[in-house]
Amino acid sequence: MTNDQLLQAIQTAKLLPQDSIDRLRREASLSAKQVESLIWEGHLINDEALAQLKSNVLRVPYRKVDLETIDVELLKLIPEETVRAYGVAPLAKKDNTLIAGMVSPDDVKAQEALKFVAHRTRLTLGIFLISYGDWQKVLRKYSPYKTEIQEAVQALHLRPEDAGGQRVVKLEESVVRQEDAPVIRIVANTIREGVQAGASDIHIEPQENFLRVRFRIDGELREAATLPKELSALVISRVKVLSDLKIDETRIPQDGRFRSRVLDRDIDFRVATFPTPLGEKVAIRVLDPTTGLKKFEDLGLIGKNLEIVKEGLAKPYGMILVTGPTGSGKTTSLYAMLQMLNRDGVNIVSLEDPVEYFVPGVNQSQVRPEIGYDFASGLRQILRQDPDIVMVGEIRDAETAGLAVNAALTGHIVLSTLHTNNSAGVIPRLIDMKVEPFLLPSAVNLMLAQRLVSMLCPSCKSQEEASPAMQDLIKKSLAGLPQELTSGFKSPYKVYRAPGCDACHSKGVSGRMAVFEVFHMTPGLEEIIAQGPTLQKILAEAKKQGMITMRQDGVLKALQGLVSLEEVVGETEEA
Repeated sequence: MTNDQLLQAIQTAKLLPQDSIDRLRREASLSAKQVESLIWEGHLINDEALAQLKSNVLRVPYRKVDLETIDVELLKLIPEETVRAYGVAPLAKKDNTLIAGMVSPDDVKAQEALKFVAHRTRLTLGIFLISYGDWQKVLRKYSPYKTEIQEAVQALHLRPEDAGGQRVVKLEESVVRQEDAPVIRIVANTIREGVQAGASDIHIEPQENFLRVRFRIDGELREAATLPKELSALVISRVKVLSDLKIDETRIPQDGRFRSRVLDRDIDFRVATFPTPLGEKVAIRVLDPTTGLKKFEDLGLIGKNLEIVKEGLAKPYGMILVTGPTGSGKTTSLYAMLQMLNRDGVNIVSLEDPVEYFVPGVNQSQVRPEIGYDFASGLRQILRQDPDIVMVGEIRDAETAGLAVNAALTGHIVLSTLHTNNSAGVIPRLIDMKVEPFLLPSAVNLMLAQRLVSMLCPSCKSQEEASPAMQDLIKKSLAGLPQELTSGFKSPYKVYRAPGCDACHSKGVSGRMAVFEVFHMTPGLEEIIAQGPTLQKILAEAKKQGMITMRQDGVLKALQGLVSLEEVVGETEEA
């Protein structure tokens, strides 16, 4: 299907509003990308729903990909280059038939490529339509990372004496000159493998006897490779070249950034070096828009909480504040709100430290405190840019808090983050920052608090009866919640465990979601603020509102089999 044909089908099926369709058409024209790729990157339509739509239009049967049935021998039937170039994938081999999936079954070149593969392997061909997301997952099964690393290391013919201090300078110079050097392939393959594995961070760490490479996946660091210690300076120098850092400066930390096209999409990498006695350590943050830009449902914001947030975003002005500890997904939630508010008729300006993901249509700016461009000074300038919506990465001081409140009071929607333990702590925190209490009822619309918990692996999770202690905790947590939320769960309560399997690499978890509590401004809360707010009074008002606490939200998700009850208890506290 051409881009126009796909957009027409989406319009007919009413899967997207007209302004989103128009934006996609412009974006595809300007970027020369396929519309389906843009939809997948922006999480605009459910992957399976879009595939079903294409199946109906093209009259080709749709098939959901079962990754567990795709083994190494099956992958050998279609080379990775063919899979990547033509949007195809091997799905199964039955007798003398190769069953293949195609993202675009009407692509003549892709058809010819599969016919060639079938002829070469002397197999007949069966075709199904597969979703773009499933095709990407199959691509990740092709992972020659360790083999290529071993070949590159062998090609260097390293000797132990090459690790000496004097030798390092010459080797660094050779890396800069020789663009096809094996060490460059090592760095490229490491970055690609990290992206394929869904890593949020890549750590390159010199140890006493080796160089360790670790990926942070689902919040946990996992070792990906160990390299000879002689490679430490070379590998780190290559990363510094990519991110335009000073190669000869190893005494102080440095920060840099670079962008590269990996797996057919543009990805930003944020690099930070850190000196240690064994050499420089490098941390690379992988800013992949396909994993970092999500919809509310993907984050775990559902049901009543989602309704309250949508109502808050629909208001013409006011502050929406997201709170939680570092690494709890606050910025990801802000980006989800930005995407919901992002329309052609509004001017959105953001101040971030740093800009993590580039959002089309949003005017994003990175603060630079070292030259005096901080959140406070930037916020003053933003208000001269005729904004409708303002995003401030974090409210850190009294000046920024006062300016943000003033922006909300003068007719702007203001999105930002704050460091408090829960949503009820937002009001006292703003008052601590010298914001006049009488301004808050008019300025603040919504307060969200969140924590991240791991999702149980859907392939190996199983149901069991909760322990007596957990039975009591569940009963206590569900008490007071609306009947429509608790009616599906009866005592004795059942919870889920995942022992681990091949699909989750024996971890028992796959991905993460947030548990939320959403608190909104009401006349009752306004009265409490006027009389002198305390945390106890605010919590009582939250209970009166029927607010679902993070603990309660987590317990409900644990009973649905989404997350582990034990982790929910460890990450949240009783209100």
